[in-house]
Amino acid sequence: MTGEIFRDAWGIPHLRAGDAVELARVQGRVTALDRAWQLEVERHRAQGTSASFLGPEALPWDRFTRRARLADTARRCFAELERRDAETAHWLRAYVEGVNEGLRSTTAPEFARVALAPGRWEPWTPLAVWLATHILFAGFPAKLWRERVAAHLGADAVGLFAADGPGTSGSNGWLVAGERTVTGRAVIAGDPHRFLEDPGVYQQIHLSCPEFDVVGLAVPGVPGIAHFGHTGTVAWAITNAMADYQDLYREQLRRTDGGRAESGGGGVEALGPDGVWRRAARHTETIEVAGEKPVEVEVIETERGPVIIGGPEGLDDGVPEPGVPPVALALRHPPRVTGDLGFGALLPLLRARRVADVDRAVDLWAEPVNVVQAADTDGGTLHRVAGRVPVRAEANRIRPVPAWEPGHDWQGWHEPPRAGLTDGVAVMANQRGPASPLGVEFAPPHRADRIAALLARKEHWSAADMPALHMDTHLASATALLDHLAALDGLTGPAAGLRDRLLRWDRRMDADSADAAVFAAVRGAVVRHLAEHPAFAALTTPPACPEVFLPWLALTPRIGFALEHLLTAEELYGIDRPATVRAALEEVAVRPPTGTWGDTHRPAPWRALPPTAPYDEPGLSGDHDCVLCTSSVPGLTDLAARGPAARYVWDLDRRADSRWVVPLGASGIPDSPHHRDQLPLWLAGDLVPVVTDWARLRKETDV
Repeated sequence: MTGEIFRDAWGIPHLRAGDAVELARVQGRVTALDRAWQLEVERHRAQGTSASFLGPEALPWDRFTRRARLADTARRCFAELERRDAETAHWLRAYVEGVNEGLRSTTAPEFARVALAPGRWEPWTPLAVWLATHILFAGFPAKLWRERVAAHLGADAVGLFAADGPGTSGSNGWLVAGERTVTGRAVIAGDPHRFLEDPGVYQQIHLSCPEFDVVGLAVPGVPGIAHFGHTGTVAWAITNAMADYQDLYREQLRRTDGGRAESGGGGVEALGPDGVWRRAARHTETIEVAGEKPVEVEVIETERGPVIIGGPEGLDDGVPEPGVPPVALALRHPPRVTGDLGFGALLPLLRARRVADVDRAVDLWAEPVNVVQAADTDGGTLHRVAGRVPVRAEANRIRPVPAWEPGHDWQGWHEPPRAGLTDGVAVMANQRGPASPLGVEFAPPHRADRIAALLARKEHWSAADMPALHMDTHLASATALLDHLAALDGLTGPAAGLRDRLLRWDRRMDADSADAAVFAAVRGAVVRHLAEHPAFAALTTPPACPEVFLPWLALTPRIGFALEHLLTAEELYGIDRPATVRAALEEVAVRPPTGTWGDTHRPAPWRALPPTAPYDEPGLSGDHDCVLCTSSVPGLTDLAARGPAARYVWDLDRRADSRWVVPLGASGIPDSPHHRDQLPLWLAGDLVPVVTDWARLRKETDV
């Protein structure tokens, strides 16, 4: 049997083939047909070659990718996969074969715009794409921030700024067991929060062969359905566990043979915890940059891992920070150590029939570390952490640690924690939960608490009820600022009127709410005033480090996301917070917003190239701590670079009653009718039916 491609009314691909390997080839081919440009951008980003056609703006990422040795790690992981799991390696090769078939026939217009021809995917490329997509999920750059804050403000300051940071991705997810549904069978629902991209980071897809029939959200460039899937008898979903599983080591490096980086470098040695200098791996690579001269990058790897910041001469590119001894930082993360990226879980997930099958499959998971929820038609449920977290000293989890001191090596792996349901419900929203022993910083509890409170309002729920939870806009974290406003006296007339208006506000961040716009303006002004306070002056100047890490080290976003903590702390370095709030309110009262929250709170999706005709992006409801998590950056911008990258409702009673939606559409081709046709539904909270009846689908072609 050849492979077959069908489409539904939304252009979503439904694929059928005679076996799992042939189906993987068809999946690769249709992904390349629908998203050729996206695939090639991701391949180049994973290899550190994107600046060759995107120009200097892509150079910081390419430099990091090369120094972190992401492509080399992917090659290692594929070689290990071939050794341990030949079946999955063969399946992966078939997917790559399909991708290459599709790329050969692509007509995606972006290639002509940058004079680029599609390249060839290798069997390890999907692993490199996965690794590049998720390498920052554990937020290891936050360790740089914690160290910086502790150095300037003291160790207690670290907790004040602990919050879901600017570079972290999260999700909402909830499982309602059969005892709490109208059908007597479970419902799983939620939405992953990621950077919004065009094309989207998730691909709605239906994969069918004699072994399995699965619908779910795939990651373009990776075979199977890793994160969110429904096989008909079991469904699963994940959120980021917020675990800490990556370490930064301060390295003392020295050159041997009298070399320097710019002159070929000679050898490099690193000081180990036993006091012995050992040779580090070293070579140079050249990054091509469109419109500019090529850039050479020195790649060094110690026994701890690749050096991603600095070198023998000090901080990045040998530019020392005044008063700070020369330093280099090496990154250690599980796939580089084990040669395992967790791809052995992908086929078992597709074949899963019961919760126990999902449980065994995610035992093979590696990175990123997730909280998994699953339910089956027999009433089984699962709520656990999946992924590999090293056992090591507490200091490793908090900040960079000295490689030359003993006591910071890895001592095996944590047993992934498990949890049950409470009153037939489990909620996961990146809060402290089953993954608490494995992490340092978690999301505030507001989203999780709100979802739990909404689910407690009635005894029995249906799949059709779930979109109302997706779209809830109540902002619990507003309380801290509103309490400060309520305590103010002696305000000018306009400021008092604005304050009274906010105290009557329903605390919903709706796109059509003028009060929400006023709240956001006051909040932003408070953040900016705090960021300008002399107490934080030492944190305003970015340190000498690669540009890719600067979002974690920027003061204003850190204050914006931690504002609730900063306003409610017993003391804040002598800052007069009532005066700060008063000044911010008076400032906004002079020129208050005249429109609604949606006038300024709009999606800002990342695109490798600007569109040929700019889109008029619509106004958004929601905010960072709402269940409808469309993240602005208070004090910096109302635009939302992050938000729900998909929404799903998995019905275990009848899969045809399941629903899903993505922010834009199923196609990555700009002039396709399915490029942005789901956007109105995504904005309104509506979902697209999951169609699995082949008679209701349009056959496109045999492949």
